[in-house]
Amino acid sequence: MADISPPTLSREDVHTIDDERFTRDRVCIVTGAASGIGRATALAAAVNGLSVLATDVDEPGLAGTVDRASEVGEPDAIEPLEADLQDETDIERIADAAADLGETTFLANVAGLQHVAPIGEFPTDAYDTIQSVMLRAPVLLTRECWDDLEANDGCVGNMASVHGHYVTAHKVAYNAVKFGIRGLTQSIAAEGDGDLRSFSVSTGYVETPLVTDQLADTAERRGISVDEVIEDVMLGQARTKEMMTPAEVANLFVFGFSQHADHLNGGDLLFDGGMTLTYE
Repeated sequence: MADISPPTLSREDVHTIDDERFTRDRVCIVTGAASGIGRATALAAAVNGLSVLATDVDEPGLAGTVDRASEVGEPDAIEPLEADLQDETDIERIADAAADLGETTFLANVAGLQHVAPIGEFPTDAYDTIQSVMLRAPVLLTRECWDDLEANDGCVGNMASVHGHYVTAHKVAYNAVKFGIRGLTQSIAAEGDGDLRSFSVSTGYVETPLVTDQLADTAERRGISVDEVIEDVMLGQARTKEMMTPAEVANLFVFGFSQHADHLNGGDLLFDGGMTLTYE
């Protein structure tokens, strides 16, 4: 069986960008920062000179992110905040904590989860949780931070997916919210009036716990091996036959926040290895 496990980010994995706004008095909020793409984005923002408010419901995972920041040479850049994105009061706490930390300038809505089941069997509580964490929370957090983001010529980056372009079976909640997150991205651009930008990032499969943890379930439901899930289901339509790493995705967020992306507003950074735009 293929050995697929989330890689560890090093400082050398991070692209550093010369941007006069990438300073410690500027704050980047990152949700889902306890692992995977969220952790990598928090670390990449820290390496690029920003102060980071790293938030997640997983307090031990956040502690691990802070430890990793020290290991990559940014020991004081990340402020952890345990919070539940399903709790509107906690969302308000995140916005307030960011404002206390500095000038809220960037927001990375990354937090995600998955549940695999056919529509006819999809549990309501799983659907509601995915919808709440992955679409409702980004809307509410953007709302709570709007005035500060707009005043600071800020930018919101949203984690979308190839599943915001086309869908695969047995992931109805995930598919629905990823299409929705692209709608949120474009709504921010429409209302930001040039003072507040937005973009989304759509990738194929990334080596994160969210992906590796669903391999066995997907294999069982499809009646195939884990290797076949990776090679045929996940990468079968891709022209690039390797998963992305969290660091590669984090670098896209940093680029999207930077001055080099001033004309990226409402757009989607589609890095899918050819999954959605090519066919055999």
